[in-house]
Amino acid sequence: MSNRVVIDPITRIEGHLRVEVEVDENNTITKAWSSSTLWRGIEVILKGRTPMDVGLIVQRICGVCTYSHYRCGTEAVENALGVEIPLNAKYLRSLMQTSLYMHDHIVHFYHLHGLDWVDVVSALSADPALAAQEALKYTANPIAAGEGELRAVQERVKGLVETGKLGPFANAYWGNGTYKFTPEQNLIAVSHYLKALEVQRVAAEMLAIFGGKSPHPQSLVVGGVTAIRDMLSPARLQEWKQKHAIVHDFIIRAYKADIVMAAAAFGNEPSVLGGVNVNSFLATSDFILANGEYMFDSGVIMHGDLAGVSDIDPDSIKEDVTHAWYKADSAQHPYDGTTEPNYTGFVERDTVYGKLPTVDGDGKYSWVKSPRYKDEPVEVGPLASLLVSYARGNKVVVDAVNGLLQATGLPIEALFTTLGRTAARMLQTVIVAEEGLKTFEAMLVNLQSDESTYVTPEIDPNTDYVGHAMIEAPRGMLSHWVRIKGGKIENYQAIVPTTWNSGPIDANGKMGPYEASLIGLKLEDPTKPLEVIRIIHSFDPCMACAVHVMDYNKQTLGQFRIDPNSL
Repeated sequence: MSNRVVIDPITRIEGHLRVEVEVDENNTITKAWSSSTLWRGIEVILKGRTPMDVGLIVQRICGVCTYSHYRCGTEAVENALGVEIPLNAKYLRSLMQTSLYMHDHIVHFYHLHGLDWVDVVSALSADPALAAQEALKYTANPIAAGEGELRAVQERVKGLVETGKLGPFANAYWGNGTYKFTPEQNLIAVSHYLKALEVQRVAAEMLAIFGGKSPHPQSLVVGGVTAIRDMLSPARLQEWKQKHAIVHDFIIRAYKADIVMAAAAFGNEPSVLGGVNVNSFLATSDFILANGEYMFDSGVIMHGDLAGVSDIDPDSIKEDVTHAWYKADSAQHPYDGTTEPNYTGFVERDTVYGKLPTVDGDGKYSWVKSPRYKDEPVEVGPLASLLVSYARGNKVVVDAVNGLLQATGLPIEALFTTLGRTAARMLQTVIVAEEGLKTFEAMLVNLQSDESTYVTPEIDPNTDYVGHAMIEAPRGMLSHWVRIKGGKIENYQAIVPTTWNSGPIDANGKMGPYEASLIGLKLEDPTKPLEVIRIIHSFDPCMACAVHVMDYNKQTLGQFRIDPNSL
């Protein structure tokens, strides 16, 4: 029997991701490949356009974190032109970012990642009365976890099961031995899954108050923001704060409580106590607070050395395409990056499911490039952000991390795990929700003497400009890089969080975080690789963000045949 396992597509993510692994006779993964299998054309589309249009175009990179690309692209152009936007504009952009994070992280845990931890079918055998008591162990004021509420949720799920159509809960590996919640704990989490569908709508409305709409907000421009009427309206300000309170309440009484519950249940589960095999981390400062301070700090941690955190050197960032479907003679800095396709296809071989097309691990096998910092792979994301801030001595982060470790009884080493990565995202959500109110209050104080939100940018067509922006998107450090010549965009590159994490092996044979995270993982059943999906989902993959390619000659790059009856 073959030892090759193919998971294609990885579902519950943004975009198209394929993961393949090889296991030994003990079902332990010895090799892994991460492949993004479809492409788009944002970077090349920007060439020859006015820089003033960048933000509105690049936010189409993603359907989830649209605002992050909108803001980062706009700020890359501002950096190139030397534009310093008003303080109110900085505050409003940060408040929109706060709204996005509160929305994105809730959706990720419950609707994209939660079913890797929660066995929905098991919840059908739970005792709602016991489940209500169980919920009190993790918070003094549970939400959507009373006996009556839990009984109603159980009946709803039972109704789905009896129809034979599980809806959003279909096609999962229910009953897998690495699920560790009791039936009662599963029922609590399923109830919060359904409640989160309501709460995420409120979070999206928060972003729309200052952004005009969500997704794809409209209020950012090169030079500032256009949301001045909302900023000056007491009713709109109060509306944002009221919605913030609703979402914050769910974060504390459900999201945080569920992660503490998961730490207790999965604290001894081997499949979630690894998954961080690239021990270098990269994060940038973001979320402006009062007095020019930032909520999270910038820095690089190399090879797990928390005591040796250093500043980011932008010149040390390059992208390698040795095993990506692109042409390039060597690794390229993003200012000089090219996007020339070189598609080589798949190789048919035996797998645990029979003969299938598989990636060519010795050749090119992904549409994602391989970013490197000083020739080393690094992980980005909430875990990286918290670790960098922790290493910098950021008091808010230090207190939050230490508080969680104390509440769960886990050692600090537990942060360097799949469980730790998932917990870090929750902690980041809590910090953003609570500290974001400082930004709100600082803006109110500033408005008493300053109502400006915009400065007029100027472009000299006879001057060449180069600029970039680095921000923390929900999935990690995002950077956009632009060259402007003759008043038009000459070159544009985006290095997004999922590119950092999911890129293939580089020219030096070094794996990126996705692939490395799977090495040494033992599978209970290679035909039902829940453990692989759980680890990959902990990064919150966004392949739509990671892939940008377009053929200049409009030639066919590859063909795909899809059986509509299989969908």
